[in-house]
Amino acid sequence: MCGSDLHYYRAENDGTPAESRCIGGHEPAGVVESLGPGVNGARLSVGQRVMVHHYSGCGTCMNCRSGWTQMCTSAPAKVYGKNAHGAHAQYMAVPAACVLPLPDELSFCAGAAIGCGTGTGWGALERLGEVGGLDLVVFGQGPVGLSTTMLATARGARVIAVDPSASRLEQASKFGAADTVNPDSVDPVEAIRELTAGAGAAAAVETSGATVAATAALDALANWGRLCAVGLGGTIAFDVRTFLSRQVTAMTSWSMSSVQQMACADFVARRNLPVDDLFSHHWSLDEAVPAYEEFDKQSAGKAAFVF
Repeated sequence: MCGSDLHYYRAENDGTPAESRCIGGHEPAGVVESLGPGVNGARLSVGQRVMVHHYSGCGTCMNCRSGWTQMCTSAPAKVYGKNAHGAHAQYMAVPAACVLPLPDELSFCAGAAIGCGTGTGWGALERLGEVGGLDLVVFGQGPVGLSTTMLATARGARVIAVDPSASRLEQASKFGAADTVNPDSVDPVEAIRELTAGAGAAAAVETSGATVAATAALDALANWGRLCAVGLGGTIAFDVRTFLSRQVTAMTSWSMSSVQQMACADFVARRNLPVDDLFSHHWSLDEAVPAYEEFDKQSAGKAAFVF
């Protein structure tokens, strides 16, 4: 279960017509049950452990061929769990090109997380470029933010984690954050500058989707600093006069390519990173109603349907 699943869950509760709905879930991992006609049996086999890149495009345009099927230029991409049936069901049918090998060292829950939440953190770091040795601040310590903290630390960054929740900041420290900042207690921009000897952060990732966090992330950047925004819902705006002389860069990142998803899974497996520790709840499919009701509170960690 991913936070963005809640957008569709809440829309359905608002009276969205039944004919426009689909099965939710865009972070699948599991076992190949069967292969359709023409599927390359040399690459995929029944019983194989796999994860899914949850977008499907034409397969032939340059974006699709490079693994960015969500950016297909030939036709609107299918997004499983949004406009095509997703993974909150016993079975899921997807094109073979969407199916990726899951390293044996990883659990199905870890593979599912890498399919979006953890993979989104990886994609943001890829957009920022080399982060080893840099002061990097991560705004928001939900599942995506915690994943970013974990991955950035493993890639050599000194991570400063920002979140108003004390429990999430505690988890961020367990995942390697060098310092934590609670914006309800201190001015986050001033705190970040104090932690960086007045320079500011060389890089920032904004995962919360809150405009106030995005604004603080920009203000906390050092000269030549780079901000990558992945949280949905916020607005980033700035006065050119204020930022012109600081040479900052602001960018977005849309999850990750299928190539990056495999790279992230291999990295997590090789470094033995504790992605499973992101999960606070596990549910069965017949518990879907209470699962979504609990998840809608957004007061816990990541959740998964397991069967």
